[in-house]
Parts: sequence; structure tokens; C-alpha cells
Amino acid sequence: MNNANDKPAGDSSTYDVIVIGGALSGAATATLLLRHNPGIRLLIIEKSAKLTRRVGEATVEISAYFMGRVLGLTHYLNENHLVKQGLRFWFENEEVTNVSEASELGAKYLSRIPSYQLDRSTFDEEVLRRACLAGAELIRPATVSNVQLNEGGLQTLEMKHEGQSRTLSTRWLVDASGLAAVLARKNGWWKSNAEHPTAAVWSRWKGVKDWDSRELALKYPEWSRAVYGIRNTATNHIIGDGWWSWWIPLKGGDVSVGIVFDQRLVEFPSEGGKIGDRLKAFLIKHPVGREMLVDAEYQDEDMHLRRNLAYYSTTFAGDGFVLVGDAAAFMDPFYSPGMDWISFTTSSAANLITEQRQGKPMVERLMKYNRDFSVSHRRWFESLYKDKYEYMGEFDLMSLAFRLDLGLYYWGVVEVPFNHGEEALFAPPFSPPSGRLFSALMSTYNRRFAKIARRRRRVGELGKTNRSRRCLIPGFMLRRSNMLKLFPMLESWAWLEITEGWKSWFDETCAAENPGAKVSAAESVEGVPAVS
Repeated sequence: MNNANDKPAGDSSTYDVIVIGGALSGAATATLLLRHNPGIRLLIIEKSAKLTRRVGEATVEISAYFMGRVLGLTHYLNENHLVKQGLRFWFENEEVTNVSEASELGAKYLSRIPSYQLDRSTFDEEVLRRACLAGAELIRPATVSNVQLNEGGLQTLEMKHEGQSRTLSTRWLVDASGLAAVLARKNGWWKSNAEHPTAAVWSRWKGVKDWDSRELALKYPEWSRAVYGIRNTATNHIIGDGWWSWWIPLKGGDVSVGIVFDQRLVEFPSEGGKIGDRLKAFLIKHPVGREMLVDAEYQDEDMHLRRNLAYYSTTFAGDGFVLVGDAAAFMDPFYSPGMDWISFTTSSAANLITEQRQGKPMVERLMKYNRDFSVSHRRWFESLYKDKYEYMGEFDLMSLAFRLDLGLYYWGVVEVPFNHGEEALFAPPFSPPSGRLFSALMSTYNRRFAKIARRRRRVGELGKTNRSRRCLIPGFMLRRSNMLKLFPMLESWAWLEITEGWKSWFDETCAAENPGAKVSAAESVEGVPAVS
């Protein structure tokens, strides 16, 4: 049966919009469509009887704007989830023995602009509940098959619910199926990003130490006094060569802990017990991980491994279908871009469908839509993630890259919707024409830092700045005039090139390696797709 809170699907099998997937990207798209198209007949088909926890618990400023000011969830978020206090990174080398000696990168004060740490199971259910209150019909649990696209006409699919099959038709089909990527996989648009062979292992834990605890403050008083804000509700990152880990606190005391690694640089052990045991053994090799996890226990029913994370679709929309969220692409969880991507794709998809319903011509709009998201995805990847794992374990390189990345994010991306409104979400980051310059700058310093790190790795100089240093950032504001702060950072980059970088300018041995996985291809986890 339909959920007790849902409206019945009725006798008709024809809809204006059918959304495949009821989690955040699907429910948010439905909400926006219902808001701008009163009376629209919209159906959400969700495969699960109840949404479960997933990665993507941390939000950043754009997704927080989307959730709060666009979806209207600020009160709910403050009541039911944790306010996030930015990003924080911890580095080590062979001389680091405890958390107070690890080099630290992060904020000195509390964050100026809100973002949140989410329990995605309860959050996604709330967004879905509100979409249904706004007028969406919901059928769950249900499966979708035999999707047939007909651009400019009716799209059809088969739905199975409670043992009964139905054929449905719709003018617009929204693919919010996440990793399943129903349309991209069926139509041959789905492509693995072989340039970025990352893998992730994660679980939820109880008993993780509080970064702001009195125990640690008494044990390391100078370390405790160094930061005026809150460390514990930040997304903490423990960093190593070729890998990073996330530590995300959730309302109620659980902590989401996981690692992401470049399979060209790191091999996660395939033996040594359950995934949680191997994850803990991996993390406690880092002195900060050892301190925080000493008494922690993982939840046996909530541990996962996924390989070859990065992928994308070569097509994002047509006249009658559109892909949103992870059904369209996934780059990397570093910097928590996934929910920003959801914010841009859902806002743009709802606007595209609304424009078609208003009778606006589609040919040029669809060409621009596909061009903008294709260019955005490629430039976003090259600017922030391509070969970043080569240097993210280096405190000095990562501190400079993080300040540049964060400053350009604030002045080029976050500032726009906050100061000009939600229509700014119709233009994804780095999209033409203005994105070319910033993409060129960011991909250049990212490429240079990776090459410098490769040389350090070759000559045995990795991690030399990873002990007892701090880069504590006072914070950024949403004023374009603050872009003047970019120049001192560029001067620091120039000085790095003069003092060290020049050694790698013509060194061909510092070229990037070809992608190649070190994780066993035979290793898999029940219920988790192995993307290959």
C-alpha cells in the first residue's frame, strides 16, 4: 500500500512529472516543481520502505543555503541536526606522537555562515514528507523497469509495487535514483572517471572522543587554547599520504567515520577481520586517529566499502527527462560537494521543466543545459580533485590550497545566491562564460602542488612541515572586495615556486601516474554497488 501519509495514486497512469527516487535530490526537485507549477500531477517512486543512512552527512555553504532559504528547513535543521563548524585537518609525520603535535589546519573562530551535520535518514525523510504535503503522490516500496524515453512526447516506465505491475507515462521523467543512475546506465551515458580512481570505506561509531572534551583540554592545555571556536562539530579530517578520513558527529552521539583514498597510492587491507576492524586498524596508525578511536566501537550493521567512486553522465537532460544529484555525476566527497551538486542540479531541473510547461522553446535551452553541466563537472573536477591526493597529506601545500579553494568558493560561488537570490543556482559553478578564468587558475595551482609533492615523495621529503604547525583561519566574508585577499595567497604560491617548485618544473619523473587500482577487484560488500 501507499504510505499512510501519502495521497493515493488514483486510477490514471499518466502524470506531468514522475520522479524516480525519494531521497533529497528527488524530493527537493518535486518540492520546487510543485511550488512553481500549481496543480501539477507529480508522482515520486521510492524503492525503499524507509530511507536509511548514507554518506553525505556534511553540508557546506551552498547546500545550507539551498536547504534553509530555498527549501525552508532552517528551523527543522536547528532543532534536529547539528550546526557544523567548518572543516578541520590533522597532519602527521614520523615525529608526531599525539594530537597536540599534529599540524592543524582549520578555523580559529566559529563559522559566520551556517552549515550542518545531517543524519541523512531522518533528514531525507523530512524533505520527502514535505514534498508529499505540498501535493506529491508517493508510492513505496516500488521498483522501476523498462524505462522508455520519447523526447518531446510521453516517457513510459513499468512500476512494480506490492506484487502488482503498472505501466505509467509522463511528460517529464526526473532521474533521482542516486548511484543506480537508471537513465545514464540504461542509455550508455554513464562513464567511470578513470582519472580519479578513489575508493571509500566507512562506518558509524559510538565512543569516539570529543575533540572539545575536558579530558583532552587537561591533557593538552596549549593545544586546547589555540582555537576559540568548536572543534568537535567541525568535519574533522585526519590526513595521510594519498588518503583522508572524515569524522562527522551526528545528533544523538554517533560519529560517521570513513576514509577515502587514491588506489594508485594506498592499498586498503583486504584481510584482517570485518571492514570496521580493518578501518580501525588503518586509522590508529595515525596518532590522531589512535587518540580519538581508542575506546570507540563501530556499528556492525553499518559498514561499507565502495570502489572507483567517480563517474558522470555524458547527457544531463533531454526534452522529457533530466538527471539530478548522484544520478547525474559524482566527483569526490572531499569538501562535501555532493549536496552542492544536488542544489544546482535540482534547482536547474525544476526550472527547465517549468520553462517547458510555460511554452518556452526547448532546443537551445537543452543545448545550453547540457553544455553548462558538462563543462561545470569537468572544470570542477580538474580545478579541485584531479591528482589532489598526491599532495593533500602535506600540511604546507594543503594549507595554501585550502585557503585558495575556500576563498574562491566564497567569492565566486557562495556570494552569488546569498546576495542575488536563488536563481543563481540555475548556473552551476565554472559554467560558461565566466568559469574559464577561475578554473584555469585553480587547476594550475592544483597541478603544480601535485607535481611538487611527487618530487618530495621521490626524494623522501614528504611530511616535513606536518609536525607542530597551525594554520588557523579567521574566516571569510561574502564581499567581492575580499577577493583582494587572494593576492597574498598568490604571493605565497610564487614564493613556493621560487624556493622549491622550480626543482620540478622540468622533471619528467614527477609526471602523474596512469590510473591503476590496488584494491582487490574481488572484494565487495553486500548491498553496496561496486562501481567499475
